[in-house]
Order: sequence, then structure tokens, then C-alpha cells
Amino acid sequence: MSLSKISENKSFNGLQCRYSHYSDALNCQMNFSIFLPSKSDRIRVPVLYWLSGLTCSDENFVQKAGAQQFAEHYGIAIVCPDTSPRGDDVPDDSHAYDFGKGAGFYVNATQAPWNKHYQMYDYITKELPVIIADNFPVNTSLSSIFGHSMGGHGALTIALKNHTQYQSVSAFAPIVSAMNCPWGEKALSRYLGDDKANWLDYDACQLVKKVHTKLPILIDQGCRDEFLQSQLKPQLLLDVSKDVNLAMTFRMQDGYDHSYFFISSFMEEHIAFHARYLYAG
Repeated sequence: MSLSKISENKSFNGLQCRYSHYSDALNCQMNFSIFLPSKSDRIRVPVLYWLSGLTCSDENFVQKAGAQQFAEHYGIAIVCPDTSPRGDDVPDDSHAYDFGKGAGFYVNATQAPWNKHYQMYDYITKELPVIIADNFPVNTSLSSIFGHSMGGHGALTIALKNHTQYQSVSAFAPIVSAMNCPWGEKALSRYLGDDKANWLDYDACQLVKKVHTKLPILIDQGCRDEFLQSQLKPQLLLDVSKDVNLAMTFRMQDGYDHSYFFISSFMEEHIAFHARYLYAG
């Protein structure tokens, strides 16, 4: 695996870097960003994966979340992959912001023409962790994952299906039931086909029903989020979690919307949450 460095910037004594590589899983060139705390000069550090939301790339979080100072303080590397495959050969829907490029939904597509490139689940859970382990001073046996909106959906579903791979999971304003919202219905039907039985493994509410785990979970949701009732529907997850006695910390945050102003306001608390379990491991 050959990595090409795109940029490197010192930040809070750590390094914020961006790399390009060819992805075998996605059959295209991909970019990712990684923050390495100064502690990684001496030891292998835990790693936290961030999954971004619709229309984002790996750069939104890096520039807007204000995470570097807290990752440096707690001695944690943060990896930010892109949200979909990219490139001229990658199919797209130029008329939709919520499907195609920038909207991979962290699934393995089975339907043509999407299945040739849109294998984001395998990229996040298999290929990228190997790249990170082989090229950076991180301890990949100590990994956690978090995300926002579509990325919150990705973080929850990936963590629930691979709960021995992660120490903890958190989310900001996640899509909790991709099967039951317009964004998710569009994505799952086109990536996976019309048979909803094939959607079940990419729906956090459905996974909570069948996965028995004590994985620590933290979710923050803004009360003034414009997508709260139409797309996010957190009550669905709260109801099913109560039914199966799943321990979860869920917080409604008064006055906050869906933006990075919301995310940055609680970033320190989320990184501290993950640090508690990453260093306990």
C-alpha cells in the first residue's frame, strides 16, 4: 500500500495530516485525514474513527470540529475517511445531494452500477484499519468510532455489528433508523435493492434488537435540529433500546441545530468519553 501525503500541519503540538491512496475495496483513489498527537512520537496511541455526514468529505471535521486540542490532550489519533468513493469513473446522481458521491451511507452496495465502487462498509471496517496500522504509530486493538448524521448511522451500525472491534461508540444527531426516513430509504433501495430484508443490517434500531452488547454508547441530539422529526427520529432508538434493556446515554441538547456549531460544542465531551474506554482497554 502506497500513501501519498497531501498536507501536514502542526496543531496543538500534534500533526494534522492528509493522505491519498488507491483503495482496493472501492476501486478508486481515496483521501483520508489523520490527527496524530505528540504522544505518538513515543508510543502507539489509541485510534478514534470519525464518520462524516451527507455532502461532507474528510476535511469538514478537520476544519470545523475543533477536535485537535482534545485529541492532543487525551493522546488519541483521529482518523477521518471520506464519505464515499470518488473519481470520474465512480457513478453519481448529479441531481441529488443525498445519494451518490458524498453519500455512501457506509454500506456495501449490491446493485449495479453502485456495487463496483460503493463498498464503504468494507473500506471502513477492513481496508482502512489495516492501512492505518501499517503506516502510523497507533494501537489498532484500542479503537473507537463516532460520527454525525449519516456518519452517526454509520458509526452505530458498524459498532453494533463489530462490537468486539471497538471500545466505544458515540454519535451526533444520528440517523437511527435508515429504513424509516427519506434519506435512508433512497440510499438503501438504490444501493441494496427493493427487498427490505437486505436493509436490516444497516439499520441501528434493527441491530439493537438482535445484537447483545455492553458497548458504551453516547448520543447527543440538538432540540432545534431541522431534521429531527423528518429524518433522525431518535425516539425510535430510545423505544427499542428500552425494550431490550440496552444501556445508552442519550442527551437532548436545548437550542442546538444540526451544524458543526453543535458538534464542536460537545466535541471535548465525546473525546473524553472515548478516552475513558480506550485507556481502560
